[in-house]
Amino acid sequence: MITGMEKEEFLKEFGEHYGYPNGPKSIDEIRATEFKRLDGTVYLDHAGATLYSELQMEAIFKDLTANVYGNPRILATINECDSQSDSSSATCNIVEEARQQVLNFCNASPEEYKCIFTSGATAALKLVGEAFPWSSQSSFMYTMENHNSVLGIREYPSTMSIACVLTLNDCDEAYALSKGAAAFAVDIKEARRDGSRTGSCMKVSQRHVQIRSEARLLEEEPTGNAFNLFAFPSECNFSGVRFNLDLVKTMKEEREKILEGSSHCKGCWMVLIDAAKGSTTAPPDLSKYKADFVVISFYKLFGYPTGLGALIVHNEAAKLLKKTYFSGGTVAASIADIDFVKRRERTEEFLEDGTISFLSIASIHHGFKILNTLNISAISWHTASLATYVRNMLLALRHDNGTHVCTIYGVHQSEVSCNELGPTVAFNLKRPDGSWFGYHEVEKLASLSGIQLRLIRNYASANCSEEYVFLANKYKVPIVAIVV
Repeated sequence: MITGMEKEEFLKEFGEHYGYPNGPKSIDEIRATEFKRLDGTVYLDHAGATLYSELQMEAIFKDLTANVYGNPRILATINECDSQSDSSSATCNIVEEARQQVLNFCNASPEEYKCIFTSGATAALKLVGEAFPWSSQSSFMYTMENHNSVLGIREYPSTMSIACVLTLNDCDEAYALSKGAAAFAVDIKEARRDGSRTGSCMKVSQRHVQIRSEARLLEEEPTGNAFNLFAFPSECNFSGVRFNLDLVKTMKEEREKILEGSSHCKGCWMVLIDAAKGSTTAPPDLSKYKADFVVISFYKLFGYPTGLGALIVHNEAAKLLKKTYFSGGTVAASIADIDFVKRRERTEEFLEDGTISFLSIASIHHGFKILNTLNISAISWHTASLATYVRNMLLALRHDNGTHVCTIYGVHQSEVSCNELGPTVAFNLKRPDGSWFGYHEVEKLASLSGIQLRLIRNYASANCSEEYVFLANKYKVPIVAIVV
């Protein structure tokens, strides 16, 4: 337990940003009144499952028990007649308000973007992969530090496209894609001219093309008619490193320069941001960074509901998406014994399969209310102060022989400002002789002390770069993560 003197020292350094000093409640009041179930527990897995507040759940329960929400898909049909269902109409209004809240969260104009509700961030990424206008001339480029759900997109163009892997820092090997896709790796380095991100420039170098035995290289170079996709996370789930969102503009406007004449810079490049993790403290500003696709997850933002995510899609990009499957609600008419189907033209109705999770969508209003009360900027500063404190304390730990106890992965705090790191600390612990503590031992001892940590066993799904995977495999030790 932290002593009174230690807390006083902490507040001297971080008191300006810790605990929502300008909010309606202090952090101690919030914990005592809205998270009573945490009494005696230190919960440090907000990337895996953010905790919902009791106040939030009380508001949701009151809302659902006081109102009648009918199926909004019914209204889509009834609207073509003269009558309307009051309960369905009320639900439609709630859904449209929720779409606007999501757009507002990312500072996206409804004149430029649409909000598509999905069953989660993974479903949103899958929708992009399925509906993207791939061709034999297309390229799919993505950073090494990506979630498995992003990597899975490569299976769609794999038999017809070139796929690229973009890595941060140094990469000495290219990674081929599955099922016949060719791949080329490129390194990206960000050099800062004046010590700030605003004065930075990006350098990308392409590696040789790799190909699997059952595949073949393209007989022709990519032309300017192909649609290509570049995907990257706004924040690495593993290390907490925040990617420079200027990558959006760079890929759209300066790709010839950073790819240094590669034939794969041709065509129309579109950009996807996986903001599921990053949005918890720093949602992308789409008025400034004009990405084509942005993916978010609501349980990562405010704990409840689970099983609900959103794809924010630019209107021009939405026009290019082509769906094969159609379902109830996505079509205006279909005939069973004739090859006839008329799809709905509204973007949301065209891309959302079946009845949307309208009760869950009605619930996110109360989650956003919590976020707006605290202020997302204050949340970012609060969590950054905690993460910085934890990093400093872990790095200061020494054994009696003077050796370091803790190895932290990611960008070192001394090299970047805390605003460039999300509130994630990935680390391993060492014994005095340099051997690693087993993860079960660390996890069990933490649990006995009332501390809930996140253990990373699947490095790919945690956005690990090859450097971290190499270290973990070399020493046969999974990595522990603290997400505050």
